[in-house]
Amino acid sequence: MSAPVIPATDAPRAFVLGDTLRWRFPGRIDLTCLAIIAAVVAIPLRGLYASTGSTMEEGFMLVFPERLVAGAVPNVDFLHLYGPASLDALAGWYGLFGHSLASERTFGLLQHLGIIFAVYALTRAWGHIAATACAVACTLLILTPIGLSALGWEGGVALGLWSVVFAARSYNIAQRPHAHEQRSNANRNLMIAGLLAGLALCFRPDLIIALGLAHGWLLWRRREWRGFAVGAGVGLLAFIVHLFRAGLNASFRGMVLDPVFALRPGRELPRPPSWSVIDGALQAVAEGPPPWWHLPAISASHQLFIWFFLMLIAAVFNVVVALIALRRGRHPARAITLMVGSLFGLGLVPQGLQRPDSTHLAWVTCIGFALLPVSFIELAEWRLAKLSPRPRAVIAGSLVFGLFLVVCPFFTYRSYLLQTRVAVGNKPVPFEVQRNGRQFWMGEYHAAKASNELISDLASMSKPGERLLVGPADLSRTIYSDVMFYYMFPELTPATYFIEMDPGLADKEGSSLAADVQSADWVVLSNLWTGWKEPNASSNHGSQAPNQVVADHFCLVRQYENGLMLLYRRCAQGGGISPADIGVPSARQRAAGG
Repeated sequence: MSAPVIPATDAPRAFVLGDTLRWRFPGRIDLTCLAIIAAVVAIPLRGLYASTGSTMEEGFMLVFPERLVAGAVPNVDFLHLYGPASLDALAGWYGLFGHSLASERTFGLLQHLGIIFAVYALTRAWGHIAATACAVACTLLILTPIGLSALGWEGGVALGLWSVVFAARSYNIAQRPHAHEQRSNANRNLMIAGLLAGLALCFRPDLIIALGLAHGWLLWRRREWRGFAVGAGVGLLAFIVHLFRAGLNASFRGMVLDPVFALRPGRELPRPPSWSVIDGALQAVAEGPPPWWHLPAISASHQLFIWFFLMLIAAVFNVVVALIALRRGRHPARAITLMVGSLFGLGLVPQGLQRPDSTHLAWVTCIGFALLPVSFIELAEWRLAKLSPRPRAVIAGSLVFGLFLVVCPFFTYRSYLLQTRVAVGNKPVPFEVQRNGRQFWMGEYHAAKASNELISDLASMSKPGERLLVGPADLSRTIYSDVMFYYMFPELTPATYFIEMDPGLADKEGSSLAADVQSADWVVLSNLWTGWKEPNASSNHGSQAPNQVVADHFCLVRQYENGLMLLYRRCAQGGGISPADIGVPSARQRAAGG
């Protein structure tokens, strides 16, 4: 397919459009826009650094890099469902800036900024106001609903979206008049695009759909792929090294079979989300005592239901608008840019389909919704041709921010307001759990009190080099694991492959969990999540063998806050009582959805 040559009049000073000017200090307008985005990010930051953490997900981003440095191999020595590069990057980061929660969250902040400013760079083709509105919309969707956890998804999306920016820039340079003079520049940008795409896949291999749609379409249109292939090959080196380190079988099982097939039945949620109830257990806990929000709003479950359908509509809408813009041919460089960004956003939709809770919906719509202002601007150019560009951009941005207020205010504005209140001292920080300078934040007083007391007891009795296993009180339902306890005890060796615990993996018949428990010196079991209730296979009980090992070979040292946390040590003769038989305070069960 031949592409139209971009006229010289379609060459504003936007990086993504192929601005050929050398790097220069940003002008006053650019600095103002960047300052606005930076201010929106900075206002809630103090609250975000002290916000409640997810004891498993954020916990394993603290623990896994440390295990890596100790010589452990992902997919061989511990379960890791994603690409190797996020752990490699964090291990290097901790080596430079120290191993702490603040350091981990700073890395997470940088990943978020990578997404936000990639959105800004992509949409800068529509002017400063539009790009600023898109970047702020993206900020509201990823900064406070997800927090600063340095998860691999955000890093992968940031790298992937920047690869799209460089690919669009390369294409737009190549299509200009006298393009032969810019051939090396276009090829250089294409190689960078391939490099970033390869790195993105090393963070999250499941980004292959989004990257395949965006780059596949653009490479097909351009018919030039060698530079991209060379860059991608270099970017994938971390993945290739991991395949040699872990082996093909273990890597395939850990990054394909386990997350795609074994994990899904116990983690997926109904599509669409239920109208009258919240399906996700963690979401239900968060909405138990909801933060302050006195403005009129539909219920949280209604918001998730509508948000799900708007995720699908926005993803398709952006692609359709880009297609029409291409056919009209008035601004082909802009249309190309919108199309590759929209295809990337469309390729993220499977994340929202497999588990449509607020986190996964935000992970998808941080691109799809963030591109809506420029899609609206394209529509306004057709239907409101007499309206000047600045009012178009203001109206388009206002429509999207109004959409947030109607559809998902709890997960955008309310989250932002909550962390801002903490940042300015209007609301206290959560409850701290700490040992020897290592800290974590928990949102419930009794959970933090039980954790601190358990940590104190275990620290006084354990010896370096002993083996520790952490899991739920009923090990036949491995619904969740408070991994942050491993972080608190770096001198103890994790006793299990299942540091991260998931239903259908750790609790399945024949897994290594029972043998792992058998090898432990200390076992920490938690009733924090005993009330976990989701409409999926996580309610099913798996193998009882790990519970029996605890009953036969471990003695209860102490239970904390009426059984909320349990500490066991290996003894000559077990207590004979399965930890699953020890109750949990009913109030906490109700808070967790039980």
